[in-house]
Amino acid sequence: MSNITYDFMEQYIRELIPERQGILKELEDYAKENKVPIIHKEVANYLEQMVNIIKPVRILELGTAIGYSAILMYNSSKSVEHIDTIERDEKMITLAKTNIEKAGLKENIEVLQGDCLEVLEGLKEKYDLIFIDAGKGHYNEFFPHCMRLLNDEGVIIADNVLYKGMVVSREFLVRRKITIVKRMKKFIDMVTKDDKLITSILPMGDGIAVIKRKL
Repeated sequence: MSNITYDFMEQYIRELIPERQGILKELEDYAKENKVPIIHKEVANYLEQMVNIIKPVRILELGTAIGYSAILMYNSSKSVEHIDTIERDEKMITLAKTNIEKAGLKENIEVLQGDCLEVLEGLKEKYDLIFIDAGKGHYNEFFPHCMRLLNDEGVIIADNVLYKGMVVSREFLVRRKITIVKRMKKFIDMVTKDDKLITSILPMGDGIAVIKRKL
């Protein structure tokens, strides 16, 4: 479990969510069998709901992995026309492209290869939703670019912000993860103390931050 909430609560919530079908179920099974990290079941459900509420036309994702969350987001609302998703791992890129093509979304989801920060620096077009799920120690560096690329009424959703409970309590802290934890705390401080932003931290999955400009 995640150390974010009580195990029995987490298990109960996950049991309420219907099982996925088709390509998403295949990817969940692949991820479990091959120990590939994808978003938690309850986070996937929340992300699907948020896409349905926000109705974004263009989405940017940081961290493609096998393409699970990109496919999920595209299929969540008919409003979505295009998703750009950034990944640097060549093996993951190959798998993601195969899965995206299998889902029939080759023309709708584009995998941008490279380091997230370098790719972000080269992007110009605006997005209605940005999902951050890559390089947990670098959210601080990603964020200014994400804000630059976000439409005025857009939303940023950042996953893993409580990082296995280590951000919240030293009880769970792993020594070799101290630098990542310090940087994530700095990110949380940045987005919660900025009076131009409205930020909610949700104890779900590995912790989610939902960030929006005040209008």
